[in-house]
Amino acid sequence: MAGGVGSRLGMGEKPLVTICGKPMIAYVLDAFAAAGHETAVIASPRTPYTRNWCRARGIDLYEAGGAGYIEDLQEAAAALDLTGPAFTCVADLPCLTTEIVRAIEERYRASMMPACSVWVPRDLCREHGCRTEYIETVEGVAACPVGINIVDAGALGEPQDEVQILLCDRRLAFNINTRDELARVQSFLC
Repeated sequence: MAGGVGSRLGMGEKPLVTICGKPMIAYVLDAFAAAGHETAVIASPRTPYTRNWCRARGIDLYEAGGAGYIEDLQEAAAALDLTGPAFTCVADLPCLTTEIVRAIEERYRASMMPACSVWVPRDLCREHGCRTEYIETVEGVAACPVGINIVDAGALGEPQDEVQILLCDRRLAFNINTRDELARVQSFLC
């Protein structure tokens, strides 16, 4: 999902902000591709440079209307005729790895649930200075959403039972929204 303008970061289109010489979106795409998944970027009218970056690299791209995360996902799934389980992921998780993608998929499949959401302990977020505005108790731990989900693409718009997966992996605490968060992830990765 790469349709947001990144106004809090204030550095142009957030998916293309570089960390260690590589755009954030490339880390996410590489992790999913190496885990054996087909990837597609859902962009919006607010991310023209991200759309151009994808086209120049032959990355599958859907240009959604930009109504919002859920609305753009629903629009893309319908237009692409997607059914069954589909990963969704924000473009600003530069510490995402193939290992993490595979761990999520494994736990999702074992759950036998139609959907899943991924969470990280709030304390890991606070340790890295990341926002902790939305908190829920997952597996008995105060946790923040990571921005990775698996949904039944054919049933978007309908309630879907989900398993909440808590991953105690500090790499997932780096969701980049501010310059301070960007500086911390640069120190961690570079």
